[in-house]
Amino acid sequence: MRKGEYTRASEAFSQVTKPPGSTQTPNNLNTEVTDNHTMTRVSIIIGSKSDAELSEKAAEMLDEFEVPHELNVISAHRNPEKLASYVKNSGADVYICIAGLAAALPGAVAAQTLKPVIGVPRDVKLGGLDSLLSIVQMPTGVPVATVAIDGAGNAALLAVEILALSDKEIEKRLREYRMKRAKV
Repeated sequence: MRKGEYTRASEAFSQVTKPPGSTQTPNNLNTEVTDNHTMTRVSIIIGSKSDAELSEKAAEMLDEFEVPHELNVISAHRNPEKLASYVKNSGADVYICIAGLAAALPGAVAAQTLKPVIGVPRDVKLGGLDSLLSIVQMPTGVPVATVAIDGAGNAALLAVEILALSDKEIEKRLREYRMKRAKV
C-alpha cells in the first residue's frame, strides 16, 4: 500500500458482519488476526462479536479521515496469549479497545504497548458504569484514555487527533472537519 491509500474497513466489515439491509450482526464475524499490519495506523479491538456494531462507528469515522485501520476480535479473558501476541506484533500507532462488563481489554492492551490506548466503555449492564469505572481506574504507569460510554466515534476522533500530531495530511483533514462542524 502506498501513502494515501487506505483500507475502508467499515465497508469490508459491513459485508462480513451483516447481510445487506440487516441491522443484526450474524455469527460469521472473522475472528482471525491478520498478519498485514504494515499500514495500519489504528487498531480497533473488540472482545466479542457482540461489540461489532459499536466498532463500526469508530471505523466509519476513521474512514472519513482516510486513516488506515483494522478490526480484530480478541478476548482479554478467553485468549490473553493471542491478544499479547497481536499487540506485540502490530504496527498500529493507536489502539481503540471497546469493552463491556469487566472491561479488561483496554488495560490488557495498554500493558503490552507504549502506544496510546483508548478505551470505549460499552453499555451492557448497569448503564455502562461498570465498564466505565473498570477502564478509568487503571493503575499509575499504565494509562488508558477513556471516552464516553458507547463513544466509539469520539474514540476514533481522539485517535485522529493523536495521529495529527505527526501527520500533516491528517491534521489538515481534522482542521477541515472541525471547520465544517463549526458552520453547522
